[in-house]
Amino acid sequence: MKFRELIIVLFTVLFVQISNLELSAEDKYNRIVSLSPSITQSLYYLGVQDKIFGCTSYCQMAISDGKEIVSSAIKPNLEKIAAIKPDLVIASGFIQDRDIRTLRSLGIKVKIINTPKSFEEICEQFESLGELTGKIDKAREIVSKSRTRIRIIQKKRETQTYKPNIFIQIGASPVFTVIPGTFMNDYITFCGGNNIASNLKSGAVGTEFILSKDPDFIFVVTMGIAGNEEIKKWEMFKSLKAVKSKKIFVLESDIACQPTPLSFAETLEKIDKYISKK
Repeated sequence: MKFRELIIVLFTVLFVQISNLELSAEDKYNRIVSLSPSITQSLYYLGVQDKIFGCTSYCQMAISDGKEIVSSAIKPNLEKIAAIKPDLVIASGFIQDRDIRTLRSLGIKVKIINTPKSFEEICEQFESLGELTGKIDKAREIVSKSRTRIRIIQKKRETQTYKPNIFIQIGASPVFTVIPGTFMNDYITFCGGNNIASNLKSGAVGTEFILSKDPDFIFVVTMGIAGNEEIKKWEMFKSLKAVKSKKIFVLESDIACQPTPLSFAETLEKIDKYISKK
């Protein structure tokens, strides 16, 4: 081999090695701070919990593992985060821009993942986390299995003529509900139902609105509220279809409100089971 050809080969090998080093997120990101419970949950699903060095006060699994709390739901403790010396902070869209700018000014890489608006976006974001952590194959496997679980329900509902009117309650004072353009709306449509709030642009609703829509099913998400207490409140309205047919159910917020492929599939299966109940 001529000297010139040898040099070309050596430079090619070096270039490939450098490229692989740059693209290997698993090697690059070994100290991660998660500023969102759903992101933390996703990191656990991907099997990279050992790379989590900071989390929010709502990341129960991480807290049980002894991970340091560095943030509330919306306000990070910048000093704590800086002291951890993370090579990656993954933040939700609820974190203030000024806090993001401060972290970046300290030389910390920040990846922002906004609340997904659909199941498809949940899957895209999950695979993005897989790329960041060097677990893309694992992420794709989880997404594929979750899609399969969901398709089973959708296929079953395709031929049904009955389209129940559904109300999902996600707040108590005031009452909030699921509206179109949110991933939780997909729970309703994937089960072949009609969202009673399909024409609303805001999730805040009054009792009169719910009574006028007279839903066939009411699902109460336990987000800081006592689910059974809310059920008792609705049961006072004896004329409601959902009350007469005893179709009021509780969904756990730590599953239903976590936008990950696995938690979405699990919640959808629960809703489908309740709808199928005789």
